[in-house]
Amino acid sequence: MAKWGQGDPRWIVEEREDGTNVNNWHWTERDATSWSKGKLRELLVGIAVENEAGRCEISELKQVEGEASCSSRKGKLIFFYEWNIKLGWKGIIKESGAKHKGLIEIPNLSEENEVDDTEVNVSKKKGDGNILKDLMKTAGTAKVREALGDYLKALKTEFTMGMILPTKAMATQELTVKRKLSETTLQASSPVALGVRIPTVALHMTELFDTAIEQLYRIFTVKDLVQKFSKSPAVLEAEKGRKFQMFDGNITGEYVELLTNKKIVMKWRCRNWPEEHYAIVALNFVPNLGQTELQLDCKGVPVCEEENMKFCWQKQHFEEIQGLLQLITLNG
Repeated sequence: MAKWGQGDPRWIVEEREDGTNVNNWHWTERDATSWSKGKLRELLVGIAVENEAGRCEISELKQVEGEASCSSRKGKLIFFYEWNIKLGWKGIIKESGAKHKGLIEIPNLSEENEVDDTEVNVSKKKGDGNILKDLMKTAGTAKVREALGDYLKALKTEFTMGMILPTKAMATQELTVKRKLSETTLQASSPVALGVRIPTVALHMTELFDTAIEQLYRIFTVKDLVQKFSKSPAVLEAEKGRKFQMFDGNITGEYVELLTNKKIVMKWRCRNWPEEHYAIVALNFVPNLGQTELQLDCKGVPVCEEENMKFCWQKQHFEEIQGLLQLITLNG
């Protein structure tokens, strides 16, 4: 397979305003190398395992060599990735308090092998502490493979958003799927114009957060907190009628309704959605025995973006907010 940037220029469609890839026919290619290095670091560093004898944690990404890319041709995505990864781990034996260090090497993570078959080698510096090495070879290796699987899932969903554009043929096929669809239309009783008419689906998701309603509500409405959980610049002013941008402008929308500590309703869209099409996202904050249950109801999601939408909210919102809440708790 040709390396990134070495494809036949006759088949490459440049990403430019006037270079629309009609019906996804032409070969398009996107370099995923830099994104992948960041994602692998995010998913692997910090993995911890523990048993009655000791505790181990992956402390650093020592080396990540290789490349990754995604290509699109005739509406199909083709993935290429090949990585040589070295991780540093450290551990402590509970009974003696002795500390030990070692390495985890993944010599060939590629599309040629299933994640469960990917070679993961664990080693330890000289001396005692084999009990920790055994812990990393069993529970640690399992968690590493799980993280590698999460990387591949993100590569095929999060990274590829926008590479396959909706077509008339896709819309016709999606209408035959046996699922309850809604049509995004402007109803006389609706206060919000949802834009173009395309096949859509509704989503419902819930997540329980170990925090007060007031704190969770602030995380969604205070710019500094939004930037912390999204790990990217944001532009927002949480008032009815105000527009917002998140994730470097990949998510945009407008506040439709805000009931302090109770409910937020937004017009919401991803950058790669059909122009002027918005979903309606409603967040309901419900007290639950000292915790807060967040109920997400979303209407008007393009059918072809359903899985991406679920991934976006579960991974990039819920899980990142859980992590931010843990940091807030640790820092008092």
